[in-house]
Amino acid sequence: QVHLVESGGGLVQAGVSLRLSCIASGPTFFNYVMAWFRQAPGKEREFVAGISWSFGTTQYADSKKGRVTISADVAKNTVYLQMDSLKPDDTAVYYCAARPRSNIVTRDYEYDYWGQGTQVTVSS
Repeated sequence: QVHLVESGGGLVQAGVSLRLSCIASGPTFFNYVMAWFRQAPGKEREFVAGISWSFGTTQYADSKKGRVTISADVAKNTVYLQMDSLKPDDTAVYYCAARPRSNIVTRDYEYDYWGQGTQVTVSS
């Protein structure tokens, strides 16, 4: 059973940086893709970034490129999302997701496992 736990969210001011963490437990994640999604109030859940655990390849939503960086620490079974120059529009619940495939996809329904999310609130 795969278990994902996010942390690192909080209330921050616009312009600062924040790093979210997702600790994964369960079977080996060698052939998994890990991703971050977010859901703002009244909006659909959207893809932010993904990383292939075994190949280290990454993919970002076009609107997020340049301000977010996804990385993984294989030894710690942890995936990170570094977010810089935060804006009030970044306010959302951020979710970690996993799928037992090696290709990164952006559709949330293609991910099998989800964490409970961590709230990020950016004040102006």
